[in-house]
Amino acid sequence: MARAMLEYTKTVLNKVSFDVSLFCREVQKALTRLLPYEIEELKIFIHSLIQQNPELNQCLIYLKP
Repeated sequence: MARAMLEYTKTVLNKVSFDVSLFCREVQKALTRLLPYEIEELKIFIHSLIQQNPELNQCLIYLKP
């Protein structure tokens, strides 16, 4: 089930990547729902999305280093 939530989150983030504020909101929700090791995977995914859409880098403030 947990793995399914990570995949679902990735799908949602891909779909809302056109809107920065919506993307940031979804990132915040994901951080409350995912397990710590899944968050690490999500960070990698988000960084790859930022490569494609640089305006999304505003959401990096929600991801702890």
